[in-house]
Amino acid sequence: MSTEWLEPDANARGSVVVIAGRGEHADVYGRFARRIAFDGYRVTVVENARESVARALSSSQIPGPLVVVGSDSGAVTALDIAPEYPALTGIVLAGLLVDGPPALPSEWDAELDARSACPVHRGVLGKPDAIDRGALQEATSVATSESLARVTSPVLLVHGDADTVSPVDPVLAASTALPDVRLTLVRGGRHDILNDVTHRSVAAEIVQFLERLREPGGQDLLRREPVRTLAS
Repeated sequence: MSTEWLEPDANARGSVVVIAGRGEHADVYGRFARRIAFDGYRVTVVENARESVARALSSSQIPGPLVVVGSDSGAVTALDIAPEYPALTGIVLAGLLVDGPPALPSEWDAELDARSACPVHRGVLGKPDAIDRGALQEATSVATSESLARVTSPVLLVHGDADTVSPVDPVLAASTALPDVRLTLVRGGRHDILNDVTHRSVAAEIVQFLERLREPGGQDLLRREPVRTLAS
């Protein structure tokens, strides 16, 4: 099976593989993919299966950064698969799952509220075949100190400080195991942080991360940057 890439209008500056979270289908990330492609990067969105991720990573043969962006359980998959791909330039973790006391919404309206406050994204989630409703209640693997410590690529961790599915304090505590991480907290941000009301600012933060990875010595500069906070 071939991997479909959304190509930028000009020469591609790098490749981005987006891994969806629990119950999410690829169309959920259409807006995000278009925004990243607009800034010059080719993008593909895959549902969370290791073979799909491996196929996408293996199909990118162009120069420039090769970055994987994972949301929810997709972020955990990104961590697990990263050590197998030395060519991987960087990782973006969004709504990362770690051990902690999450609130698991049982009703659809509550799940929507936990996911995002963005009316456009909530409309996308409400479409048939966009998402498996109730998926946030499903048990899934979480990031561990061991899986975090194995990652050698630079990491951008983006998390909403109002995320009830994966509360921010345990995520910040777990992130100290990452050897090379840049933290961006979104004030008032919810779990679907790539598709929340701050989606433009979050996408811009990710593009800046991609651009820094293109610069000579950019990976070293990323290590020295402090925690950033984005307003909602």
